[in-house]
Amino acid sequence: MKITFLGTGTSQGVPVIGCTCAVCQSADTRDKRLRTSVMIETQGKIIVIDTGPDFRQQMLREQVHHDLDEFCVNAVLFTHEHKDHIAGLDDVRPFNFRFQRDMQVYATERVQQALKREYQYVFTPPFYPGAPLIQLNTISKDEKFVVEGIEIQPIGVMHADLPVLGFRFAGFTYLTDVKTISPQEKEKIRGTKTLVLSALRRKEHHSHLNLEEALALAEEFQAEQTYFIHMSHLLGTHEAVSRELPSNVALAYDGLKIEV
Repeated sequence: MKITFLGTGTSQGVPVIGCTCAVCQSADTRDKRLRTSVMIETQGKIIVIDTGPDFRQQMLREQVHHDLDEFCVNAVLFTHEHKDHIAGLDDVRPFNFRFQRDMQVYATERVQQALKREYQYVFTPPFYPGAPLIQLNTISKDEKFVVEGIEIQPIGVMHADLPVLGFRFAGFTYLTDVKTISPQEKEKIRGTKTLVLSALRRKEHHSHLNLEEALALAEEFQAEQTYFIHMSHLLGTHEAVSRELPSNVALAYDGLKIEV
């Protein structure tokens, strides 16, 4: 299984418009963070989790537009309905046009309703010619589901009072926009080999894990390797924060590729 971190930044991205802090002014490419998304290649298929505002740019950077017969997104999973996670859905159109088939989208009923509001022209007739072709598939935290023969375990977490889904693919678990996880849902995570977890900043936040809280969860789950994502400019530079982390914990960065 190959994992590509398409974006690792928070809702504003990094650098933040108009900010002159050390992180936003950094020349280190690892400090340039598009909105959070990940691409999973397994069993000859490609699944993307979340299509934020930078989805088009991310697909171009990873050359997913090249040789589409061999390298094409088969499905999109949505964690939740915030704009930094859904705003790029319209850019699935090149995959529609090339293969003349719907993009398979997996989301909870609540997230589907949000997509229908945001993309009224996609889901409400008369359908606009050239609009994205989307097939919605309903999922919940309570049942595993299968995408293109790949079994996926959804994990329910809380983003303040908003339910969010994480996803586990065999030994790989991906959790974004997390503040709390119930004991029951934690059981779905235990034994994972590679854990991806959000870590917004150092100071406590009402709806996101801060660095201290994320490190505590990494210690609790004891994955062989943990990567942090959804990081704001308030966390610090990649180089500085990396020096503080345990050997089995690292900051992810845009374009990072790992094998699981």
